[in-house]
Amino acid sequence: MSRIGKQPITIPQGAEVKIDEKNLVTVKGPKGQLQQQISKDIKLTIEENTLLVERPTNNKVHRSLHGLSRSLINNMVEGVTKGFEKKLQIVGVGYRAAKSGNKLTLSLGYSHPVEMIDPDGITTEVPTQTEILVKGIDKQQVGNYAAKIREWREPEPYKGKGIRYSDEVVRRKEGKTGKK
Repeated sequence: MSRIGKQPITIPQGAEVKIDEKNLVTVKGPKGQLQQQISKDIKLTIEENTLLVERPTNNKVHRSLHGLSRSLINNMVEGVTKGFEKKLQIVGVGYRAAKSGNKLTLSLGYSHPVEMIDPDGITTEVPTQTEILVKGIDKQQVGNYAAKIREWREPEPYKGKGIRYSDEVVRRKEGKTGKK
């Protein structure tokens, strides 16, 4: 039995979950609305303020879909009630970020500034010149956009310069040593 799949999903106050006959799950909350198509084989039942995810058989496909479906729905419920956030740090002399409207401008040592426009449903904030906060209700979109920002200058192991996640640890390498 899937340890994740068998856990019930508690639906908090203010969130509303609807399931249609084709297993299209719609979650509405104070921050917005999300939809996800779940496999028709997976059985979804709502009892009071909990949602249960069950699988019909024990074959490999159903076992893999069981935990996945539960995680997707749980992330939707969490997203529309609390939202998701990724924090990025910029390390390096002269590297900085600025925000104007929905445009994020990064100075990363290139001959030109890198400009990125926030996609729909995602907002970025720049509390300081070396920090970027990516916020949204869809966990996958938040992670993808944070990864696209990080892609411009991934942290290098010799000086540690680049864009990194706030909880990321960059393993440092020793540089070359001269002959003696």
